Amino acid sequence: MKPLLRMLFACSSVLVVLSPAHAEPPAPDYARVSNWAARGRDEGAAATVAPGASARQNLPVDVFYIHPTTDRSLDRTNQPVADKAIDAWTDASVIARQAGAFNGCCRVFAPRYRQATAGAQRKGAAVRDAAFALAYSDVKRAFAYYLAHYGKGRPFILVGHSQGAAHLERLLDEEIDGKPIAVRLVAAYDVGITFPAAKYDRAWSTLKPCAKPDSTGCVVHWASVLPGADLAKSASFAEQYNRTVLPQGTDPAVLCINPLTFDRARPVAGREAAQGAVPGTPDESPIRAIVPHAVSVRCDHGLLVVDPDPALGLKPLAGDSMHYHDIGLFYEDVRRNAILRARTWLAAHPNLSRH
Repeated sequence: MKPLLRMLFACSSVLVVLSPAHAEPPAPDYARVSNWAARGRDEGAAATVAPGASARQNLPVDVFYIHPTTDRSLDRTNQPVADKAIDAWTDASVIARQAGAFNGCCRVFAPRYRQATAGAQRKGAAVRDAAFALAYSDVKRAFAYYLAHYGKGRPFILVGHSQGAAHLERLLDEEIDGKPIAVRLVAAYDVGITFPAAKYDRAWSTLKPCAKPDSTGCVVHWASVLPGADLAKSASFAEQYNRTVLPQGTDPAVLCINPLTFDRARPVAGREAAQGAVPGTPDESPIRAIVPHAVSVRCDHGLLVVDPDPALGLKPLAGDSMHYHDIGLFYEDVRRNAILRARTWLAAHPNLSRH
């Protein structure tokens, strides 16, 4: 199964007795700065800016970022947030490279949470689902703490990738959609899962897919693959999953918004539209200078088919998935788009609090 398909693994539902290695780690206290990878002024790795990227704007908008799976342990189901080695890897590989892409517009808040490990996602549905539920409980508490202690009426952007996107989707459903707080949502960048295009086609929903690059109060999604990927097979698998979580009769097609145009009416873009990709592997090495005009894209079967310049040195995962590069391929495009949406929201809501 491809990582872009919600990081879910085909497995049978079996009774699993948890060993001490699978014991629930202590819950993080979000009043402690150590339990945040980035907390506003305490930016940590989220202060990173790729060389050549657009300058920071310091707008009165926040970003709440939920990182993907970075704990590759097979002998435990949830990461203890006190694991400094995993925290350091998380900071270098995704906080700097993904959350940092959004620091052009905003303060960044990125909680450490008891993420479901790679091992949990291989141990059967019961273990996997319990691990994800525990991880989400931390994300939900961290977001509540952010709202109570830092948000204080400010508009916010929500960002999640892979496992983080799955938690973000649930957060949108439970804490944002249809609630008064939805007015403060600038946009949600929910990237790298099987997000259904029809997710919010319901009468009471306050959320919709983002139609234009300056749309606000909406959701963006894409999941990247190379042209050699089996699009029909991947789309069919994703749609089968979506049918299990959507009301009967709902279109299960995956949402694909082109991150070079951020325009649902423009699903295809050539390299001339690309503002800047980050070359190399997302690891602990320093982030390299962005390279403009280095990728072309098209939405096809609900997937984002990318054709990157080989000089970028990007390695795919199995099945020609470019999951690890979902944001890095579009680093500057995402950065500029977040600035645009933040400015648009602020101009449309001049009387709302901006502490």
